Amino acid sequence: MAAKKHQVHLPALSQLQIEKAVQAALLEDLGLAGDVTSDATIPASAKAVAHMNSREDGVISGMALAKSAFIQFDRKTKFKSYVKDGERVKPGQKIAKIEGRARSVLGGERVALNYLCHLSGIASYTSIFAQRIAHTKAVVCCTRKTIPGLRAFEKYAVKCGGGSNHRYGLDDAILIKDNHIAVAGGVREAIESARAFAGHLIKIEVEVDTLEQLKEALKAEPDVVMLDNMGPDELKQGVEIVAGLIPIEASGNVNIDTIKDIAECGVDMISTSKITMSAPTLDIGLDIHID
Repeated sequence: MAAKKHQVHLPALSQLQIEKAVQAALLEDLGLAGDVTSDATIPASAKAVAHMNSREDGVISGMALAKSAFIQFDRKTKFKSYVKDGERVKPGQKIAKIEGRARSVLGGERVALNYLCHLSGIASYTSIFAQRIAHTKAVVCCTRKTIPGLRAFEKYAVKCGGGSNHRYGLDDAILIKDNHIAVAGGVREAIESARAFAGHLIKIEVEVDTLEQLKEALKAEPDVVMLDNMGPDELKQGVEIVAGLIPIEASGNVNIDTIKDIAECGVDMISTSKITMSAPTLDIGLDIHID
């Protein structure tokens, strides 16, 4: 029987991060001349009511960024969301209503949809991975393979989809990989050096790609071990060797077709870049009505 997975509460995105990122995106889109199409074709006094609609099944993520895009473009724009991040949506479902100056609604539309479609795509794809291993104790984790500048948002989207986060950057955990081991002179040497360097709150994880390396690593007592690019038979042997002493992470060759077999080997975490780097966008549209 699989271990019970506790409910995970979504983290709160920093409003400062949201506003800074959205402002940069709006400025990029506006350029020097602004929205010349809307200015040329729509009277400044025209009002509009628009609805965002999901066009396929999925999980929503990034609603706060979408709202910020419209509000930062024009503080008088009203934005009302009908769903929350982490909620599932169906084709044709209305997810938000936007009211305000028509030029402003059109001006913020693309930035809002870019964030919402991208992050909802990650959340939706992550949820598929999570569902494949729901019967096991394993959780699917993202990696540092994210689009530069979007890491905090993409990792948030993973949580919306029922996944978990690996380290956020180079500074919040020690992850000893094969190249570190090669330079340090060995698995045990690398772990012992890391232990001497790290503060008591910094976790040390070591990546091994053979069972012999695993046995050597355990002697140096890392906090977490990563079994990299091992097949199911090796993974099961690795789980037996560790015998529950420390958490086990599996990585390498993880995709939607392999994750179930990997999880059933008894590992605790499965990390993959697929949920951030290969996720298709969720199709969300905006339909506008001019008064």
